[in-house]
Amino acid sequence: MLERWTRAVLRFRVAVLAAWLVVVLGGTLAAVKLPPLLANSFEVPGTDSDRARTILARRFGDRPDGTFAVVFRVAHPSDRALRTRLRARLERAARVVPTAHVAVVGTGGGLVFGEIATTIDLQHAKRHTAALRGALAAEAGPTALVTGQPAIQHDLDPVFAGDVRRGEAIALPVALLVLVAVLGLSLAVAIPFVFAACTIAATFLAVWALAHAVPMVTYVTNLVALIGLGLAVDYSLLIVHRFRDELASGASVDTAVVRTMATAGRAVVASGLAVAVGLALLLFMPVPLLRSLGIGGLLIPLASIAAALTLQPALLSVLGRRVGYRGAVRPADGAWARIAREIMRRPFACLAAGAAPLLALAVAAAWLAVTPGSFSDLPGSPEAMRGYALLRDGVGRGAVTPIEVVVDTGGAGGARAGPARAAVDRLVDELLHDPEVLGVASGRGRRYVDASGRYARVAVAARHEYDARETRALVRRLRDDHVSHAGLPPAARAYVGGAPAQGADFLDRSYGAFPWLVLGVLALTYLVLLRAFRSLVLPLKAVLLNLLSVGAVYGILALAFGEVEGWIPIFLFAVLFGLSMDYEVFLVTRMRERWDEVHDNERAVAEGLERTGRVVTAAALIMVGALAGFAAGRIEALRHFGLGLALAVLIDATIVRAVLVPALMAILGRWNWWLPDRVARVIHVEPSPLPEKP
Repeated sequence: MLERWTRAVLRFRVAVLAAWLVVVLGGTLAAVKLPPLLANSFEVPGTDSDRARTILARRFGDRPDGTFAVVFRVAHPSDRALRTRLRARLERAARVVPTAHVAVVGTGGGLVFGEIATTIDLQHAKRHTAALRGALAAEAGPTALVTGQPAIQHDLDPVFAGDVRRGEAIALPVALLVLVAVLGLSLAVAIPFVFAACTIAATFLAVWALAHAVPMVTYVTNLVALIGLGLAVDYSLLIVHRFRDELASGASVDTAVVRTMATAGRAVVASGLAVAVGLALLLFMPVPLLRSLGIGGLLIPLASIAAALTLQPALLSVLGRRVGYRGAVRPADGAWARIAREIMRRPFACLAAGAAPLLALAVAAAWLAVTPGSFSDLPGSPEAMRGYALLRDGVGRGAVTPIEVVVDTGGAGGARAGPARAAVDRLVDELLHDPEVLGVASGRGRRYVDASGRYARVAVAARHEYDARETRALVRRLRDDHVSHAGLPPAARAYVGGAPAQGADFLDRSYGAFPWLVLGVLALTYLVLLRAFRSLVLPLKAVLLNLLSVGAVYGILALAFGEVEGWIPIFLFAVLFGLSMDYEVFLVTRMRERWDEVHDNERAVAEGLERTGRVVTAAALIMVGALAGFAAGRIEALRHFGLGLALAVLIDATIVRAVLVPALMAILGRWNWWLPDRVARVIHVEPSPLPEKP
């Protein structure tokens, strides 16, 4: 089937290349238009924090993630006349933001600060940051610094763009050097870069279209640019390398293209599907941020598969023998084959030596802690971060992102009098005695009781930032102890929201679903590899080795950082499982080819490693170079993520593929290739009966 498809592509190669040119132009424009559509939000539908957010927006006209904070540094913050003028200035400026109103004007630490509340979500609120700053700057008076979640998200867009450029400045030279070392100075070096440009553009185009319909995370630009570059160059390199081998064997150009796509092309499709499996399962996570990461990540391998099946054969056919092949197939008994045979002579010792350090690191993973993320980890130079730092230091860390307790008394007027009001007062008193509470704001005015009198609001400032363990513990105490001690009437209900509660709910929901994600990835990956390898045993070996690699990387993160943002281990697992499978697929499919030809396990393993060892190592170096681009950025979470991915790829391409795979395959022997007739019929492949012992 793949051969027929390739021949059809070759017939329409000009149309295929023209279509991809259109995609590149559209994707380039989409990448420019994309940032304003993106935002990082930790909303968790169906939780207490989400219900509190909904009530605050509908009944109080105040959505926490859509609220701006404006900071004025003044000489005399207690001057009432000054505060009155600044409030009027805020009210005039707020008119440029839909649904906005001035909610609070306060003082502290030599500052006058005001909150401009809105009912619009974070993604749309951030787009009004520049207009708000312009309106404030148009009037005379103290300099205004605009901060809050929307302004922070707005100011981070240029930071993300700069990080992408910085990452590409590292990744592209590394890729070029490795490609020249493997392919020599020829037109073949250009093919992976053309391939990468097309797949990245296609992914950006798809993300831009989806961002109009579903929330998309800001991190997606970095993921597409850097992971997309590494994955695309890897896939293209492996196909080009096989194409040159086919030309060296004497095949015509079109025949070489068809054979290449039937072998290396098929491996790329299987590999891309393995990468897509883990990322696709993120779509079922009950947290929008993780689903958004899953969508962005999933589009990368899908675009790479589409380009591998269409663009790559068209490019190879057009360039033909100008790819600079050397005219001879590499010998089957080179350095990689000798390494494999040495390992297979002492398989148990090599297995123990390779697995022991990875197991030790995997044990250390038990100490990896996760947080919802922190503003303090973001670059401090943008205006929004400078304003946030002033508020944090002058007013208090927890006062900037308070816990919001919303009490639904069950009936109109209940929040102003009666048992429900008394319970709210008891809750305030209870909170004031909690050692983690810095301050509590409550009352009977419009700020704290809605127009119907049904809903009451209590703002709680913690002593630590919203991501701190102490603050998350306060959220739990509020829900489990303080609310119950307040003695609300049976008809009343309290919802604990705000950024601290949202962060706690994000972690609880995410890690409640994570074990199911792991099981789903393991099962689906096994099924994909079962068909690719035509073996019951090899996919199981691959899955277990990948788990070992992931566990080791978690351990490294635990030892290096202690704690990371909560999305990192989950997304890391989904991406790592797929990327690790890349090299497994390329390596084992070549071994499978040799096994089918010679039915000699040791020879199949040694010659398969010889044929792929050099190019897989080169592909891994390119991927590490691309992922190192994350570490060069200014966003701490992406640096942790990139470091974890880069180390995982390095471990996988060295210890796992070069040592553990040959050792295990030597131990398993002929069982490596076993696929009973019954299973083969179910997955529609040729059976592989267990051969007799030699």
